[in-house]
Amino acid sequence: MDLTEAVRQHEELFNDAVRSGDYDAFVETFAEDAVMTFDGVPIGPFKGRHKIAAAYANQPPTDTMSIWSIEEVAPETALARFDWDNGGSGSMQVRWRDGEVSDLTISYES
Repeated sequence: MDLTEAVRQHEELFNDAVRSGDYDAFVETFAEDAVMTFDGVPIGPFKGRHKIAAAYANQPPTDTMSIWSIEEVAPETALARFDWDNGGSGSMQVRWRDGEVSDLTISYES
């Protein structure tokens, strides 16, 4: 798996979803048993694709991201650092299993 390409695709699908308000294509990239957690904000964790979809439907993000650094931290796992396009920064660690996102942890930085 090309982790750089996978992270870039994740970024593109996320940004497209934020702009359109349609998260279906983005959420379909998550495994049925995926887990999405957040550090630095009091929401989640969300366990399972259906709960991740509900989270995006109930509290859709309002900002897109621009990734500026991607590094492999384990097999099929990348750490990406990004800036929110309206200000602020963060990082996300994404793990894939069988081509699907199995774990996503998003951290916010001040």
